[in-house]
Amino acid sequence: MHPWNLSPAQARALQLELAARVERQDRLGPLRRVAGVDVGFEDGGAVTRAAVAVLDFPALTPAAQAVARVPTTFPYVPGLLSFREGPGVLAALGQLEALPDLLLCDGQGIAHPRRLGIASHLGVLLDVPSIGVGKSRLTGWHEAVGPEKGDWVPLWDRRGGSEVIGAVLRSRRGCLPLYISIGHRVSLATAIELVLACTPRYRLPETTRQAHRLASG
Repeated sequence: MHPWNLSPAQARALQLELAARVERQDRLGPLRRVAGVDVGFEDGGAVTRAAVAVLDFPALTPAAQAVARVPTTFPYVPGLLSFREGPGVLAALGQLEALPDLLLCDGQGIAHPRRLGIASHLGVLLDVPSIGVGKSRLTGWHEAVGPEKGDWVPLWDRRGGSEVIGAVLRSRRGCLPLYISIGHRVSLATAIELVLACTPRYRLPETTRQAHRLASG
């Protein structure tokens, strides 16, 4: 772990340091439980509320849950959201009897300007396999994605770039695509496969949907 009360400049420097520790290949054990997190703010942003929903895999039935409320210590700064949301998520995960086998984060993994979105940040700190599942693009360039569920195209670091930083995945026909990226200890190909396995009916994975329901309840 590291201090969270950093300046934005210190946080950016730490992102570059932690990004070097991200593992981009599969190092997964048996997948029995997968989890999603949802983060919101209360009292005008003074309190961070984080919810974790753990589901049995592959059945995707509820297995465990936790909600934590902690003081918000970091301002809203684009590209540094993990420093604002991370303490709450860690507090919620700390309430579980055991960490999940896989963490699907509502945000980015390496599809980030410094290759350390919240999925990678949490994955490295906890040494847990993680995947970034973003609803929108933070950075990068891609071509049009096909209309059918399972269609995807690479997300490149930039137009004409040489580094693939994620995948733009159609998780449901007729819906906007998701932005999938490596968090930690999961390859991109496996990340796509697992996100689809966790998204049987709707646009968003059940992990995200259940965490949001828990946080809103």
